[in-house]
Amino acid sequence: MLKNVHFGPSVLPFLLVLPQIVVTLVFFIWPASQALYQSVLIEDPFGLKTEFVWFKNFEELFQDPLYWSSFEITVVFSFLVAFLSMSFALLLALFADRVIKGTGVYRTLLIWPYAVAPVTAGALWVFMFNPTLGVVSYALSALGYDWNHQLSGSEAMALVVMASAWKQVAYNFLFFLAGLQSIPRSLIEAAAIDGAGPGRRTIDIILPLLSPTTFFLLVINIVYAFFETFGVIHAVTAGGPAGATNTLVYKVFNDGFVGLDLGGSAAQSVILMIIVIGLTVAQFKYIEKKVAY
Repeated sequence: MLKNVHFGPSVLPFLLVLPQIVVTLVFFIWPASQALYQSVLIEDPFGLKTEFVWFKNFEELFQDPLYWSSFEITVVFSFLVAFLSMSFALLLALFADRVIKGTGVYRTLLIWPYAVAPVTAGALWVFMFNPTLGVVSYALSALGYDWNHQLSGSEAMALVVMASAWKQVAYNFLFFLAGLQSIPRSLIEAAAIDGAGPGRRTIDIILPLLSPTTFFLLVINIVYAFFETFGVIHAVTAGGPAGATNTLVYKVFNDGFVGLDLGGSAAQSVILMIIVIGLTVAQFKYIEKKVAY
């Protein structure tokens, strides 16, 4: 007979979890609570006087046309970044999954861009598209197109979208490649025996089986475009020209650190936090539904 083994109480599990709890409290719970607190206050730029105003900051925010303009810009920017980075990463993963020789070298080269800091990535693209010194702008000028993202809002948006998408391709590539390698080869081989070509196999077998990974990456990429592209935008356009690339997270920076509207910027941070929580809940609900089936 097997004997029941009982372990006595131990502090080791609590000690192992303690660093993560401390990090969560210091870098998430505390800043989030401060944002909630400051969102219902009006403070002078030096923080010497405060006035409790309930939801006045939110009311003024929703009546501000500049905020709604930034919201529309952020939605367009986020979906463009997610679409470009995910589609290009999927294409690279499909090609890399077929490579037999030199697989490690190819994958390493494709993953490298993820290690580049957002500001560095933005600076790289600025140099390439500089209206006077950039290699790409020079080539476009030779083709008869006068590129100048410092004056054109659409060109500035295109530039920050390309830089942000390029930065995220490596992350998406890792997950797509892992998803492709988890698909049973017997399904692909059976479809090939039945006469299905590469395109038909991709559409009918690979893409449906990759749908959980795709939805996960869609949420991750939208969150990335909302928050982590601040460095790219700051280095490339600084929100310009004329606010054409002034996303929500960059507006928080402008209003809080430049305009010193601490209450208004805190209210914007709370709204961004609610959006991210909503996206995260939707992601978990989708995963639970897939697991249930």
